[in-house]
Amino acid sequence: MALQPLLVFIVVTCCFAYAAWTLLPQAARRTLSKRLLRLPLPGSLRLNLERAAGAATGCHCSGCDLGLPKRQLQQKAAPNSEQPLLFHPRKSQ
Repeated sequence: MALQPLLVFIVVTCCFAYAAWTLLPQAARRTLSKRLLRLPLPGSLRLNLERAAGAATGCHCSGCDLGLPKRQLQQKAAPNSEQPLLFHPRKSQ
């Protein structure tokens, strides 16, 4: 009977760690992974933490730091960017 609560505790702890890691902001994840890399860890875990420690800021798309400045975006905008609205009739039931 003592084995079942132990297994439940391990599963719940792993789920909590995964959810906390996933919901952490990028800066906090990067800081935490740099601190965890000081510990002796297995190869696959170390590889994942090194990837998280060296991750770029933002949304992992590398688009924010490569985007055009606001002035260039305004110059590229078409002067007449109006588009007509199309209304589709509902299908009768």
